[in-house]
Amino acid sequence: MAILRCNKCGHVAEASTDRIGTSIECPACANPVPVYDTVLFVRKVLQQYFAQQDEIKRLRATGQPAAATPRGADAAPLATLDIHNTDHLASEEWHRQIVSWFQRRQIQVRPSLDAVNTTSFFDEIAVEIGDNYALLGEVVEKIRWGQQKDVPHFSLKLGERSQKDGQAINAFCKRLYEHTFLAKYFYQKQDKIGRATIQSVPAIRSFFAGEWLEWYALMKLLALFQQKARPFSCTRNLSVVFPNEDLHELDVFFLVDDNTPVCIECKTGEFRQDIDKYLKLRKRLGIDRSQFILCCTGLTDEQAAGLSGMYELTFTSPTGLATHIAKLF
Repeated sequence: MAILRCNKCGHVAEASTDRIGTSIECPACANPVPVYDTVLFVRKVLQQYFAQQDEIKRLRATGQPAAATPRGADAAPLATLDIHNTDHLASEEWHRQIVSWFQRRQIQVRPSLDAVNTTSFFDEIAVEIGDNYALLGEVVEKIRWGQQKDVPHFSLKLGERSQKDGQAINAFCKRLYEHTFLAKYFYQKQDKIGRATIQSVPAIRSFFAGEWLEWYALMKLLALFQQKARPFSCTRNLSVVFPNEDLHELDVFFLVDDNTPVCIECKTGEFRQDIDKYLKLRKRLGIDRSQFILCCTGLTDEQAAGLSGMYELTFTSPTGLATHIAKLF
C-alpha cells in the first residue's frame, strides 16, 4: 500500500499503490493530497529524525542550547513537508540566503514570493505534463496555439491513439477541467473524441504559454533535494538588477548548502537566438557552466549533450534535468 498525509488537517492514511505520484482527496477534509511510496516516505521521515537527533547530541556535547528559530531553509521539517501543498516557501525568510548571495556580488534582487507558493494546482499539473510530455504535449500545444490565435475550442481524436494512450489523455483532460485549467471538457464516447474549451484567465494562459516548465523544474529539484536532505533555498521568477541597472529575470534559482547556485532557464519554444544572451548572463553571475542550465522541450538527451559540448552552458531535456542535478550533488 502507498501512503498519504494531508498538509491541511494532518490526516494519515493508506492508498492503493497505483495512485503513487498522483493526488487524491483527503478522506478527512477532502483537501487534494499527493500519494507517496510508503518506503520512500518513511525513509524521508527517518532521515529527518536522525538528523535532528545528531544535532541534539552535538549541542548537548558542546553545551549549546538548541536554536529556537533555525535559518530559512530549515524553518520547517523539509523531510516531511508536503512540497505540493505549502506556502512555507513563499516567505522573505525562505529567500534570505538567496538575497544575501546576490548582495555579496553587488547584485540586487527582487524575489517573487508567490511564485513558489504550491497551494494551488500549478505544480502538480506541471509535473504530470513534464513527466509525460511525449504523450501530453499535444494537449499543451493545442491549448497554447488556441491562446495565441484566439481560438477557444479544440478537439482530440483519441480513437487514433492506442486504448491506453487515449484513456490517459482523456483522464488528463478531465483533471485539467476539474482543476479549472479548461473552461469545459467532455468526451464523446461513441466517436472517441474529446472536446475542450480553453480557459481565458491570465494565470492559466501564462501557465500554458511556458510557465508550466518553470513549475516542473522547481518541483523536480525540490523533490530531489528534499530526498537528499540537503540544505537549500529556492525561488522562481527572480528579478535581478546589476550595478549598471541591467534587468534580468531568472526562471528558477536554487542555492544549495548556502553557497552553491543552480540556475535553470526554461524554454518551451525557440531558444537558439537566446544562447548568446544566456552565455553573457552566466558569466556576469559567475556561475559554473554545469550549474547554469537551459531546460528545453523537444531536445533528446543526445541533442542536449551535443549542445552542452558546443557552448559553455548545460542543456537538458525536462526529463533529463533531475538526472543532471543529481550528478552534481
